[in-house]
Amino acid sequence: MNGRSLLVAVSILVLPVMASHADDEPVRCGNYIVTSEATVAELQEKCGQPTTQQVTEEEVRTPAGEGDSRVIRTTVTEIWTYDRGSRAFKIVVTIVDGKIKNIVSQP
Repeated sequence: MNGRSLLVAVSILVLPVMASHADDEPVRCGNYIVTSEATVAELQEKCGQPTTQQVTEEEVRTPAGEGDSRVIRTTVTEIWTYDRGSRAFKIVVTIVDGKIKNIVSQP
């Protein structure tokens, strides 16, 4: 395999992995770096209280026969936004069932 073929093969393997994490990035809160691997408590400790919070609940259902369904659990999704002023991008954090799903910065 020549160098160009190897580069193409590596790109095919690596790009999907990179793309899957494109909407999740480390962000800076003061002197701290926060990633989606942090706990909600760590996020609050490092970034403080969010500027806004949106909370939605959604029932997760399973078929129960003859067109019926039953609730097996409720999923709680929270969207926290940190407005850091005109000199920094906003931070938007998605929390699902108490765990950080992703963190992105938005203009």
